[in-house]
Amino acid sequence: MNRCVIICGAPNADVDFIRQAVDPSDDFVICADSGYAYAEKAGIRPDLFVGDFDSFLGILPEDIPKVTLKTHKDDTDSMHCAAVALERGYREVILLAATGGRLDHTLANISVLQYLTENGAKASILSDREEVFFLPKGRYTLDNVEGKTFSVFPFGCPEVVVTYNCKVEYPVEKLKILSSDTIGVSNIFHDDRAEVVVDSGSAVLIVENRL
Repeated sequence: MNRCVIICGAPNADVDFIRQAVDPSDDFVICADSGYAYAEKAGIRPDLFVGDFDSFLGILPEDIPKVTLKTHKDDTDSMHCAAVALERGYREVILLAATGGRLDHTLANISVLQYLTENGAKASILSDREEVFFLPKGRYTLDNVEGKTFSVFPFGCPEVVVTYNCKVEYPVEKLKILSSDTIGVSNIFHDDRAEVVVDSGSAVLIVENRL
């Protein structure tokens, strides 16, 4: 198994998309608490359940391994799943059903992306609407993005400086984006392969997941 997929519990996630996004024969699947309900609906048998059973109130099959967490804890279920993924050696991690619903949980899951990235994993949040990345200083290549809308915001820092080495609707070179700015919203890629450079700081990159 080459990739770990964490199914979280954000409300109104697209079950058909989750089914399509997971390869049960090649992905190690962890359900974060109520994420198991999505897996069950999608016909996916997870390799591990991690949670405190505060949001999943159904019956977990006895043959599914589980890590039972305390309800009073410092980290979210998703963060515990990320830690398990790293402990087991996975360096590519996808979070599903991780955005929408409560804003605090969405922000917490972006923090999970930062944690995974800073610990050496390639990580993203994926939904039928968008793909979200945490990008520290460096160069990043994205494929199959022509015509897609994207937005960049500083995350974990007061400002980020970015350059787009590709054709975009609004070209920028070493653009400083403050945490109080909205200038990073709604650019458009005009190349199928794009390069985003984070010259300083760290960013959240949100790419429209339109087919």
